[in-house]
Amino acid sequence: MVGAIEMDSWACETFKFNHPKATVMQGDITAMTDEQIVSAFGKFKPDIVLGGPPCQGFSICNKNSGDPKDPKNSLFEEFIRVGRLLKPRVMIMENVPNLVKAKTESNDLVIEIIKNELQNLGYHVEHRTLEATDYGVPQIRKRLVVIATQKKLKNPFPEKTHSIMSTPDLFEVGLKKCPTLWDAISDLPEIEAREGAEEAEYTKSPQNEYQRLLRNSTTKIFNHKSMNHSKRLVERFASMSCGDSSSDVPDHLRPLRRNSTEFSDKTYDQNNRRMHADRQCHTVPASFYANFVHPYKNRNFTAREGARIQSFPDWYVFKGKPTVVSHKLLQREGRLEEKHLCQYNQIGNAVPPLMAKAIAENILKQLGD
Repeated sequence: MVGAIEMDSWACETFKFNHPKATVMQGDITAMTDEQIVSAFGKFKPDIVLGGPPCQGFSICNKNSGDPKDPKNSLFEEFIRVGRLLKPRVMIMENVPNLVKAKTESNDLVIEIIKNELQNLGYHVEHRTLEATDYGVPQIRKRLVVIATQKKLKNPFPEKTHSIMSTPDLFEVGLKKCPTLWDAISDLPEIEAREGAEEAEYTKSPQNEYQRLLRNSTTKIFNHKSMNHSKRLVERFASMSCGDSSSDVPDHLRPLRRNSTEFSDKTYDQNNRRMHADRQCHTVPASFYANFVHPYKNRNFTAREGARIQSFPDWYVFKGKPTVVSHKLLQREGRLEEKHLCQYNQIGNAVPPLMAKAIAENILKQLGD
């Protein structure tokens, strides 16, 4: 791991802690000169450059999805610039699947611009939407992956290794069964709302191959601290069965308006949904602390449970606070110095490591010396 460029200070702290020998440039890449980037990383001659330009502007979850005026929509140009400067053998870019539909103000497809610019740099370029469960990640998560290589690859994308089918069909015979949510988190210390700690001892032995893989030789568990739910919120969760969300609770437990004792008129079907233990989890977004309820406990997931669902190894420690005040609120009140990527944000924004591993191994075995 050579290094990284990242704007957020907490994300930088996490990266530095887990990769102490890497070079980390903290700041806005659009404000960095070519000379600064080459000076920091050019001496390493990196073989691979990975990029994940912020995808909010392209996301199907965004009400302004694909808005050509969204400045986040142009950050892919910085990914192209890094490729031009460092000339790596491989460039890999990850984004939301909806990027293939995104267009510029002049009605050009963004994905075609990306491919054309990479091809102009001398790369062979392919793109495909991959499903995380195909590579043993216990989470239903589709992501667009763009792979650019100086050497043309016969098979740029890895073959699937896992299946979510209980009884595999003819095409999936021989594949491993993808772990479920419970396969991912059942060995973690049992804690209730307001319990847990940033560092604690394991209380159980690993119970399956997935848990043994993510534990490896780790002796402690990190970031397993439950949120400080109110008594009323715990009661609301207690009323919910698997598959239920906040919109399914009894009337007297309905969410209240902010800073009020009156019931809210708004119900969000995707908020605080109790997950099924025997299935793969729904997509873990950046704000997943409010999306999911533990299948058996009356609380939301801890950051470590989210990390397990993303397939992060247990030795990977997330820095910064577990959660922060809404970024929209901070923006509205001008409190930008308090705007950080909390532990949950860092986990939800990431590419699942097991999916990234499958992509990397497939490319490396075809590159040769």
